[in-house]
Amino acid sequence: MSSASVSSLPGRLWLAGMGLFLALAGMLFTWVLWTSWQRAEETRRWTATPCRIISAQVLSERPTPHSNPAHKASVRYAYTFENQALTGTQIKRVDSASQHEEVARKKLEEFPIGQETTCYVNPAQPAQAVLKHDSRAALYSIWFPLLFVLGGLGMAWNAMRRRTGV
Repeated sequence: MSSASVSSLPGRLWLAGMGLFLALAGMLFTWVLWTSWQRAEETRRWTATPCRIISAQVLSERPTPHSNPAHKASVRYAYTFENQALTGTQIKRVDSASQHEEVARKKLEEFPIGQETTCYVNPAQPAQAVLKHDSRAALYSIWFPLLFVLGGLGMAWNAMRRRTGV
């Protein structure tokens, strides 16, 4: 084996550092996706409770004077939990605004005023309720950042293995 095939210590350390960086980035994104999935699963354990839609409208605002308007579907619904009359406002646990008003209006089509439907109430905090569960898609995508974890650790391992110039 020639001396060119034996890696120098600084080169091996650089590769190991890059591998560890990729592994840490993969771990971070894996944690984010796992946390997102756990939050989506949490509402599925909440108590299904009958509710009635009492108002539904699109709210529009400009977050800054020079930004495009943001449109958000706003719903209010009444429900009773443990003999306590409550009002909820969340469609999903995480509801974001859109720059397109028709997107917000489309969300409201599912919830006409007066409709009897089901909301999911947090038994630990009955004032917290949602009409829809968040997506479980985060769990279906978790394999991708795990590839970076495995690849990065493999890269660091190979870089730090002792090489002999025989």
